[in-house]
Formats: sequence, C-alpha cells, structure tokens
Amino acid sequence: MDPKILKQKSKFLSLVLRHKPEKIGLSLDQQGWANTQELLEKANQGRFTLTPEELTYIVENNKKKRFAFNESGTKIRASQGHSIQIDLGYQSQEPPQTLFHGTVEKFMPSILRQGLIKGSRHHVHLSADIETATKVGSRRGKPVILIVQSKAMHEAGHEFFISQNGVWLTEQVPPEFLARKA
Repeated sequence: MDPKILKQKSKFLSLVLRHKPEKIGLSLDQQGWANTQELLEKANQGRFTLTPEELTYIVENNKKKRFAFNESGTKIRASQGHSIQIDLGYQSQEPPQTLFHGTVEKFMPSILRQGLIKGSRHHVHLSADIETATKVGSRRGKPVILIVQSKAMHEAGHEFFISQNGVWLTEQVPPEFLARKA
C-alpha cells in the first residue's frame, strides 16, 4: 500500500472520528464509536475511497495507535484527541512521578504564564517518555521538552487518564508543575 495515500486516509479518519463526523454525515455514539460499515459507506460516497483492508491496515499499523476497533470490529473510534464532546470512558489513574510534554520555543511564554491548556481538545496530552515527547515537539520545529510533576499534581487533586494507546491525559497542567528539561 502506498504510504503517502495511507497517510492521507489516516488524516481523513482523524478528521471524521475526532473533529467533524458531520463532514461525511457519520454518526458517533456518546463514547465516540462509529459503525465501521457506515464509516466505509459514507467515506466512499464522496470523492474519497477507503476499503475495509485499508481501514484495518491503518488501525493496526498506525504507530501512534490513533484508532481502535471494538472487539468484534463492528465499531471504530479515535483513541483520544477529540474536539467534539464524547466520553471515552477512561478511569482515573495514578500517574508516574513525572510525565513529559513536547512543544516549541514560540509557545513557551504562554505556557510559563498559564501552563498547559487543552484548547479545543478534551485533554492535555502527555508522554510517559522523553523520546515520544521529543517526536511530538519536533512536528513544529526544534523541540522543547517539559517535565510535568504528575505525581505532585495528582496529590493536589488533578485527575489523570491513560488512553488505549498509552497517551496520558489531564484537564490542564498549571505552570507550577512544569519544568523545562535542560
């Protein structure tokens, strides 16, 4: 399968499963699940084509595990990163001592002032390791890695969740729980 085309189709899936299901008239339930067959039918009604084999390949081989099927494969959803109102059903978890966030220098003044905020998403996304945070930060330029004092945050009453693909999620990270990695 052509990697360039698969990347375009993965971006399309992110759009309709995380942000704009109405773009193709797709229905998501309260937990963000869409009927797999309906997704394929609606995707193929426009100028876009998506085969069951391509969909399975994208879900199973996406390095970030952005998408998941239910156990029977009859439903599909994005693992996190939604800007639409859904309940992923994640249970509060005790985080490790520290987590990490990758960003770039131009956002640092705002982050130092107000911390990490979720913006239009449901949560702030954090990484369990520096390597992943570095990759995330590198998407927009030279990365700046922030160390999040997640255990201290949790002890102060902040909730943490972990998505199916290992991304740590929280509502916000106040600036007093952040440090820049040297």
